[in-house]
Amino acid sequence: MRPPFPVSDAPNHTPDDDSALSPLARLREKSMGFWEHLEELRGTLIKSVVVFVIFAVLVGSFYKRFHDALLWPLTSANSGAPDIKVELITNSPLEVFNVLIQMCVFGGLGLASPFILFFIAQFVSPALTERETKVIVPMCASAMVLFLIGASFAFFILMPGTLSFAGWLNTDLNYRPLWTAGSYFSMLTWIVVGVGAVFEFPLVLVLLVWLGIITTAFLRKYRRHAIVVIFIIAAIVTPTPDPFMQSLLAAPLYLLYEIAIFVATRIEKKRAERATAA
Repeated sequence: MRPPFPVSDAPNHTPDDDSALSPLARLREKSMGFWEHLEELRGTLIKSVVVFVIFAVLVGSFYKRFHDALLWPLTSANSGAPDIKVELITNSPLEVFNVLIQMCVFGGLGLASPFILFFIAQFVSPALTERETKVIVPMCASAMVLFLIGASFAFFILMPGTLSFAGWLNTDLNYRPLWTAGSYFSMLTWIVVGVGAVFEFPLVLVLLVWLGIITTAFLRKYRRHAIVVIFIIAAIVTPTPDPFMQSLLAAPLYLLYEIAIFVATRIEKKRAERATAA
């Protein structure tokens, strides 16, 4: 006699047990075809675009407040050196529009990024195993935290220091510093986004160790080479050739490198314990 419901390979699994399954488990059991996956991808893209547009419009609606907040590094540099007064100017009629568009685009992306990451996680979660999900979720959270730490470090420390050094050098050479608003916001975007992205490199190292591509012994062996690479990255990200500013960025990057070795060591230790137990 044919059973009233499909027989599952899982032990003691009946339709009455479906309510006890987690949403992620129910998603994995759901069979989807090619067009269903495309529809899911389309929905994810639409939700991401809608959230981005909402936050971009929000930034545009309060553009004056966002603009004044983004001027804090310049205000801090001016207050630290009263004799060096730097003001922003525009040298073309359309430059102010470019600044507003840049502010809305990057501000909207920054505010919408947590929601976009959540939508992407929802889309890819059915294809992940339980073990992969337990790793991906904390890694996504760590990536967001590291980026925010790096962006804050760039905004509150690197940017004011860079502006102060540039203003002092201009004054020392008897130049009148009149910087355009477009150049200021372009430099601000480059430093904040660049440093925020660079602060995520230890997460990449931990992921490579977890995948078994590299080992902590490899990271310790090439520690001196890593220091050289870190200073090269700091020289690229910081817009000034000032060695002090480059060292100021290289110091936390090297600290993150050591933290990555510590975390990777714990991963290898747990992997060895599981292998011994097996």
